[in-house]
Amino acid sequence: LETLLKGLLHLQKYKFFSIVFSGNGPSGICLSYLLSGYTPYFKRHSLHPHPILQRKLEEAPEVSVLDQDLEYLSEGLEGRSHSPVALLFDTLQRPDTDFGGTEESVLTWWHEPDRAIPHLVLGRNAPGGAWHSIEGSMVTLSKGEWMGLPDLPFKEWLQQKRRGLRNNRATAEDIAQYYQHYVMKKGLQKNFRCGTVVTSVRKVSAGGISNHTLEDLQEDGDPLWNSNEKSTEVFQVDGFSKTMEGDKESFSIYAENVVLATGTYDNPTWLGVKGENLSYVHHQLSALEEAVKNNSVGIMSDPVLIVGAGLTAADAILFAHHCNIPVIHVFRRRVTDPGLIFNQLPKMMYPEYHKVHQMMKEQTAACAGPYEHYISLPEHHVLSFGKDKKCIFQDKNGCQKAYKISMALVLTGSNPNLSFLPNDGIGLAVDSGQPVNPKRNPIDVDPFTYECTQEKGLYALGPLAGDNFVRFVQGGALAVASSLLKKANKNPP
Repeated sequence: LETLLKGLLHLQKYKFFSIVFSGNGPSGICLSYLLSGYTPYFKRHSLHPHPILQRKLEEAPEVSVLDQDLEYLSEGLEGRSHSPVALLFDTLQRPDTDFGGTEESVLTWWHEPDRAIPHLVLGRNAPGGAWHSIEGSMVTLSKGEWMGLPDLPFKEWLQQKRRGLRNNRATAEDIAQYYQHYVMKKGLQKNFRCGTVVTSVRKVSAGGISNHTLEDLQEDGDPLWNSNEKSTEVFQVDGFSKTMEGDKESFSIYAENVVLATGTYDNPTWLGVKGENLSYVHHQLSALEEAVKNNSVGIMSDPVLIVGAGLTAADAILFAHHCNIPVIHVFRRRVTDPGLIFNQLPKMMYPEYHKVHQMMKEQTAACAGPYEHYISLPEHHVLSFGKDKKCIFQDKNGCQKAYKISMALVLTGSNPNLSFLPNDGIGLAVDSGQPVNPKRNPIDVDPFTYECTQEKGLYALGPLAGDNFVRFVQGGALAVASSLLKKANKNPP
């Protein structure tokens, strides 16, 4: 805690633009890098395969990308993200990656310490966020090089470890280590406070904060905000950090800007059916890994039920298949539904997910297929879980079936835990009457600054703003950094 308080004292000496982020995954790390004075410029004499973007970049090569008009630069770009700035930053770092190219980045990075803005990055885990909670041997959906952060290619880091990429992809353990290494290598660790949990973020009147509180937080004892200064409201960020002894020490920080980068890993979606709270029903893949380790499921046990048709469900099926554990797989969609993720992935790049898709098609309860220990129930949903471990399903025609299972894994996605915001952040979403959901109802942000439409000074990054892939969360960090630098008047004329 002493280091946290020293960090606060250091931070609170600045009257303006103190920034706190909640979340230290790839979004938070990338934003910390950009706010630490690392500044991207167009690399002279480099040639971007997109001719219109090349022409725009050549108009002002001496002006950092952070200081340029991001809307102008990103106009007309197309790709796998709905965010124009995400597409821009991705194509600057990996110019033709979607077409199988390996063109070098057209960015060069300069460290300009006078442009740094003091900030704190608060997170529960070590830098890397939820990557530390994922089973280490799991292979990523994205290509390994797409997991990399600015100016330290993931492939190079892996080669230094004398390792290669498996089928161009990386394990979760590699990625978690790479993110920790990145923070150390770039000298960002002084901004990070790990083992901290944010419990409340709310706007308070700057005039209402007692001078006594401010003197406690500040070395020079000057009032932090004078009543005649432009910011009449600030954010109060409350939470606690865990000490080495396991005690909880609470803290309060005041900041003019807060960035939400908490991701969505914390809060798995529930089906909301009878018996879902029974001890054999789980909502995370780690439960299956645990059950295999302690031999509570195996080749002779009743089937494991896996509910869901996304990539986590597919990972669970692959894991069970590898361990010869019988599986019943239930999902609501048709196997041919174009919205199903398997129908969107190139077969060559994702052979194992293609295999799961084949199993889903060929091995239904109605007709036995070539895959042992696996039954697929498309267009079914769970009605209830019984105390006797009997699970009842219903198909699209209303017919019911019962199966005896050993354990159930409900893997139908996850929602962000925004309990630290007033009303769980519901008012911030695109549909302000519904909870925030990364795919269906993200936080409503300005596409070129990522500032919340409903709450000035509050920013949202990553899945909260609808960016679900590491390669695309970095554009959000660029947008936020550009906006905060303008606010701090740290943009050169």
